[in-house]
Amino acid sequence: MKYRKVLQNLFLIRKTEELISKEYHKNIFRCPVHLSIGQEAISAAINFVFNSKDLAVSSHRAHAHYIGKGGNIKNMFAEILGLKGCSGGIGGSMHLTDKSVGFISSSAIVGNSIPVGVGLSLSQKMENKKNLTLIFFGDGATEQGVFFESVNFSALKNLPTLFICEDNKYSVYSSLSVRQPENRDILKVVKKMGIEAIEADGNNIFQVIKTYQKAKKYIFSKKKPFFIKFNTYRYVEHCGPYDDDNLNYRPKKEIKRWKRKCPISFFSNYLVKKNIMKNKQIVALEKEIENYIHNLYKNSKNYPRPNFSTTKKLIYNEKSR
Repeated sequence: MKYRKVLQNLFLIRKTEELISKEYHKNIFRCPVHLSIGQEAISAAINFVFNSKDLAVSSHRAHAHYIGKGGNIKNMFAEILGLKGCSGGIGGSMHLTDKSVGFISSSAIVGNSIPVGVGLSLSQKMENKKNLTLIFFGDGATEQGVFFESVNFSALKNLPTLFICEDNKYSVYSSLSVRQPENRDILKVVKKMGIEAIEADGNNIFQVIKTYQKAKKYIFSKKKPFFIKFNTYRYVEHCGPYDDDNLNYRPKKEIKRWKRKCPISFFSNYLVKKNIMKNKQIVALEKEIENYIHNLYKNSKNYPRPNFSTTKKLIYNEKSR
């Protein structure tokens, strides 16, 4: 494993979102933001297993997946600022795209990107591509009817689809206990529909990489889809840059327990304990990444504004095919 590169990826995601969090109060971002602070390991591991030909779609909480897939962070900053960024300045935080690295789209509608991802994997199979499609979504999306339709279709057609559920325990302010019947196990549900499914610690980068490798091997050897549920936790509010612990919808002990399981602290402590990196080297890398992200953000402000007179060209219709 390229330990420094793994830590670098973790810091890239964390520092990007921390900067957004710090700057958001200035009211210069032209859209809401959904941050993945605390959930970085799931995305930081992507490019250690998958390549740019493997496609990906995501949900409203897409920054980390976009960065993990190799998306251009400066372009993403520009997009969130309402400038001509990765989606032309008309998509904002929840509608990111970078086809050059295989990040096709993200969507603000819960569960909306799941059938899009299945459609992409269907095209991969029809065109005999040797790649797969990653579909990222939260636990709340598993309550949407389209999720079950997509899982069923993917199983029926034996598609190269990797369903990746980031279970951060909450859908906005509602925990699983008030949203689903007791003892409903999404892994058992998915398995009954004909898809192999496993659960893993989404804050443990080693488990994440190992689980991705297992899923990829299964998809290509069995020529069937695969489902992963990563257990993780977001540190800030559902939508926005701030802590919302004062709302008391999450138990204080639960928050403290999960913050002790910080994916960056876990990996950093491992590196120091195994004498792979010294603490001062980790601190230096963190500062280096922080400065790098700050410069990207500063330069992104120089992007031009979108030309809204041409937006009709971006709308799909039969004549544009």
